[in-house]
Amino acid sequence: MLGTPAGRAMVTGRYELLNRKLSAIVYADVHGYSRLMDQDEAGTVVRLTRSLSFIRGLVGDYGGSVVDTAGDAVVALFPSPTLALHFAVEMQRELSNETVWSGAQDPITYRIGITVGDTIASDGEIYGLGINMAARIQSLAEPRGICIAESVRQFVRGEPECSFRSLGKQKLKNIADEVEVFAVDFELAHAEPRAQALHFAPAPERIAPESSLAVLPLENVSGDPADLHLCQGVVADLISNLCRFRNLMVIARHSTLAVVAQTRSLREIANQLGVRYLLTGSLRRAGTRLRVAMDLVEAQTEHTIWSERYDGSIEDIFAFQDDVTAMTASRLAVQIDMAERRRLISQNHPNIHAYGMILRGQDLSFRFRPESNWHARRLYEQARNLDPRYARSYAALSRTFNVEWRYAWTSDPEAALNEALKLASLAVLHDDLDARGYSEMGLAHLYKKQHDPAIAAYERALQLNPNDADLLAEMGDCLVYVRQAERSVKLLERAMRLNPYYPDAYLWYLGDAYFQLGEYEKTIETLQKMRDGSEGHRLMAASHAYLGNTEEAQKHARALLEVHPNFTTEQWRKVPPHKHPEDTELLVDGLRKAGLR
Repeated sequence: MLGTPAGRAMVTGRYELLNRKLSAIVYADVHGYSRLMDQDEAGTVVRLTRSLSFIRGLVGDYGGSVVDTAGDAVVALFPSPTLALHFAVEMQRELSNETVWSGAQDPITYRIGITVGDTIASDGEIYGLGINMAARIQSLAEPRGICIAESVRQFVRGEPECSFRSLGKQKLKNIADEVEVFAVDFELAHAEPRAQALHFAPAPERIAPESSLAVLPLENVSGDPADLHLCQGVVADLISNLCRFRNLMVIARHSTLAVVAQTRSLREIANQLGVRYLLTGSLRRAGTRLRVAMDLVEAQTEHTIWSERYDGSIEDIFAFQDDVTAMTASRLAVQIDMAERRRLISQNHPNIHAYGMILRGQDLSFRFRPESNWHARRLYEQARNLDPRYARSYAALSRTFNVEWRYAWTSDPEAALNEALKLASLAVLHDDLDARGYSEMGLAHLYKKQHDPAIAAYERALQLNPNDADLLAEMGDCLVYVRQAERSVKLLERAMRLNPYYPDAYLWYLGDAYFQLGEYEKTIETLQKMRDGSEGHRLMAASHAYLGNTEEAQKHARALLEVHPNFTTEQWRKVPPHKHPEDTELLVDGLRKAGLR
C-alpha cells in the first residue's frame, strides 16, 4: 500500500517543489488486488499496467499530477477539489466502459478517496497528513465508488452531475479527529440527454413524406449503465448510414431524443417528428456476447413491417449495422446506389476496441470544457494507435483541435488549426466515402480563410451524406462567409426540418445569413428564439443599430460586454472568416453604431 504513517509519497512525475502547498488529494486503490493476483497473476499485471497508464494520462488532462504509484494504488494532487472530483468521476466511468469492450469477467475496479490538505515537498518527496486521510477515506468507498471528506464537499456541493450521501462522522486509523465522509452518487455512464422542446417546434399536423424515418434510442436491456454509450453509438451510426440515401428523410438524433423524453406513444412520436416510420430496438450484452433486436414500424398503424434479431459477439456490431441499414432502405423502397453498395461491401471495419474509444470520446467532445476536450483527444489518439487505418479517429481528433482553436484553449492557435486540417486530410485519405473527414476539412479550411477548398470539402461531404442535419447547418454557416446567403437559408431550413428540435447554433447561423442579406428584422426575429441568447448579442446590437433602434442596440451592446467584458470591435474584426473584408466591416460598423468600441 502507498504511504508511510507519515503520509510520504515519492515524486514520479514533474512537480514544482514548494515547502507547503494546499492541494486536493486523490487516492485510488484496486479493490480485491490480492484475490485478483491469486486468480490470474500475469493477466492481472497486464490489466493493472494498462489501467495505470490510462490513469496517469487522465490526471494530466484534468490539471493534476501523479506523485506516487506503487503496486495497485495511485496518489495524485489537483489544484482544486472540483477538478479532482471531475477526474475521479471520469476515471470510474472510463474504467467501467472499458469492460464493455474487453469482456473481462473480473475487471480491475478502483475505490477512490478525496480530501483537501497541505502537502510538503522536500528532497524530491511529498509529505502530508492528507495523503493518509485520503487513503483511509478510500477504504470506505464501494468498488467503482468515490468517497470525499467534508472539506471537499464544501467546494463541490453544487456539481450538477453528482449528489452526496453522508456516511456520518468516521474515526479514521491514525487520524486524531473524526471526519465526516460522503459517498458520491453518480452514473457510471451518462444518461441520454434530455433536450427540451422549443416553443416554436413544428406543429404535429405536418404531412410526413412517404420515405421518412426516425431511429429511436435502443433500450438497454442489460441494465448496466456501462452499456449506454454502446446503445447511443449504434443509434448514431445507424442514423449516419441512413442519411446517405437521398430519397430517405432521417430525423436527427437530438430531435428524436427530445420527443421520446415527452411521450412513449409511437404514433405521437411520429406526429411530433413528422415521419411515417420508426426504427425501434433493444440491446443486451453479456461479456462480449450481444443480442440486438430491431423492428421497423409503420407509425400510424403501429404495425411492424420488418423485424430481425441478431445474436453474436461485439465484433459483429459492424455487420449488424450494415444489415439494418440495407434492410431498412430496401423496405422503404429507397434504392441503394452503386457508391453505397461499394461502401457496404468493401469497407474495412475498424478494430473493435478503437471503435469503443471513439464512442466513449463522443460524449466528452460535446461538453466543451478544456479538460473534457483533452480527455476525448486522448481516447481518439488511442483509437488511432490501435488501428492506424481508422479514418474516424482522425476526423474526431481534427475536431478537438478545431474546438481548441475556437475557444482559445491553446497558446499557438495557428498550430492547432493546421493540425485540424492535417488530421481531416488523413481521415479522407483513409476513407474517401466517409463524410466526417470532409466536413472537418471544410471547417478547418473555413477558419484558415481558405474559402474555395472549404466549399469543395463541404460539397463532397453533402454528396456522401445529403440528409445529415448538422452537416447541412455547418455548410449553411460556411456559405454566409462567401456571399451565398440565399443558399445558406435554404440549407438551414432543411436542417431544421431534419432536426426540428434544433440547437441554438442553427438559429445563430440563420440570423447571420439574414444579416448578410440586409434583412435585419428577420435577423432579430430569428435570434429572439434562441434559448441562450448570449452569443446573439453582437448581431442583435448591429441589426437594431441599422434599423435605427438606438435604445435596443445599446441594450444588446451592454449585454454583450457583460458576457465578454474584454470585447473590442478591433479584436472582433479578426475573427469572422469572411471572404470579402467589407462584409466584416458591415458587422463592425453596426457594432460601433450600437456604441461599442
